[in-house]
Amino acid sequence: MHRFQAVLLLLLLFFVGVMAQDWWDTRQAHRAPEPLEQSFAVDEEATITPVAYKPPVPEPVNEPSLAESRQNAITRAVARVSPAIVGINIVSVQRYTERRRDPFWNFYFPGNVYEKEVPGLGSGCLISRDGLVLTNQHVVENAREILVTMTDGKQFEAELIGADALTDIALLRISGREFPYIPMGDSDDLMVGEWVIALGNPFGLFEFNDQPAVTVGVISALNRDFGMQESNRVYQDMIQTDAAINPGNSGGPLVNAMGEVIGMNSFIFTGGQGSQGSIGLGFAIPINKIKSITAELQSQGNVDRQYYTGLTLQDVSQYIARRLGLQSTALVLQVEPGSPADQAGLMQNDIIIKAAGKQILEAQDVVDAVKESDLRAGSALELELIRDKRVRTTRLVLGRKLPQR
Repeated sequence: MHRFQAVLLLLLLFFVGVMAQDWWDTRQAHRAPEPLEQSFAVDEEATITPVAYKPPVPEPVNEPSLAESRQNAITRAVARVSPAIVGINIVSVQRYTERRRDPFWNFYFPGNVYEKEVPGLGSGCLISRDGLVLTNQHVVENAREILVTMTDGKQFEAELIGADALTDIALLRISGREFPYIPMGDSDDLMVGEWVIALGNPFGLFEFNDQPAVTVGVISALNRDFGMQESNRVYQDMIQTDAAINPGNSGGPLVNAMGEVIGMNSFIFTGGQGSQGSIGLGFAIPINKIKSITAELQSQGNVDRQYYTGLTLQDVSQYIARRLGLQSTALVLQVEPGSPADQAGLMQNDIIIKAAGKQILEAQDVVDAVKESDLRAGSALELELIRDKRVRTTRLVLGRKLPQR
C-alpha cells in the first residue's frame, strides 16, 4: 500500500506542475509589449506612396556580335591584302616551223617559220605604293603585251622592269601612285604547320568579278630542293603548302596570318600525267630570295651571273672512268695561267668529283652546280677532286667575266 500511495503522489505532483506551466505561459502571452527606449516622430501630414518592386538589373555583358565572332586572323589578313592582288593577262609570241611528213624534204628544204599570238594568264601582287608588281618569269615569258587588272576593275598596261629565268622571278611596273601593296615578311622565320593563304587568279576566275580566289592551308615543309629543271629554271629552298594552287595561281602571293607575303606560288605536283588540279602539293619561292633578285632587277633590269674560271672541262669516256674506278667523268683539260682556277691550284688531268657539295658525274654538272647555288662573280665554289689517286679539296673564287674584244 505504501508503494502504491507513493506512485499516486508522484503523478499528482507531475499534473500540478504541468498546469502551473500552462498558466504562466498564457499570462506572458497576454502582457502588453514594453515601450522602446527611442521614440520616433511621425509627420501626420506625410503620405505614404507604395513603391512597386523592381528586380535588380544585371550588368550588361559585352558579347561580340555574330558578325564579329566570324572574324579571325585569316579573314582579317585576306581583307588586308586582297586589294593588292592582281590578275595578269598576256599576249605572247610563239614561233613554229611548218613540218612535212617526209624527213628528206624537212632536212634539205625546211618549212616556213610562222609566228602565232597566244594568250596567257597568271597572278601577281603589288609590293610598293609606286606600282611594282611581283610575278613569275614564266607568266610573262615572251610577252608582247602585259595587262594588269586590279580588284577595283581598273586595268593597266604593265612595263617589264626585269625578269630572271633561272629563279623564275619577274618584276613589272604600272603607272600611278598610292597603290595598295603587301609588305614583305621574313621567310627565314617560318614554322612548319603555321597558317598560310594563297591568293590569285586560278583558271582566269579573276575576269568574272575582279576578285582573287582565296585558299587556306599550312606550311607543309620548308627548304625543298628540286635543282635544275628541264626548263633550265632552278627551284631551291622552296616552301611546300597544302593550300590549293591551280593553273593561273602562278605568280600570286603566299601570305601569312599577319598579312605579309612570305612566298610566291610557282608550281604544283598533280599526281600524274592525266591530272591537272591541286592535290595539296604546292610550292612557293621564299620571299627572302625574291628580295635579293628583285633588288637587282629594279637596279639593272637583270641578274648578272657572268663569271669566269679559266677552267676547261671535258668528259672522259665511261670506259676510262670505270678503269680508274671513278664515277665522275669531269676531267680538267686545261687551266688558264693566272685565272681563278690557276689561283685555286687546279691542274690538268684533275678529276672533279664534287662541286658546291653536289656529286659530279659529268662536266655539265659543274656548271649546273654553280647555277643551282646561284653563285656570282666573287662567290667561292668548293671543289673536291682526285689527283694522283688522292682526294683533295680546293676553293675556287669565281672571277668577273671580261667583255670580249
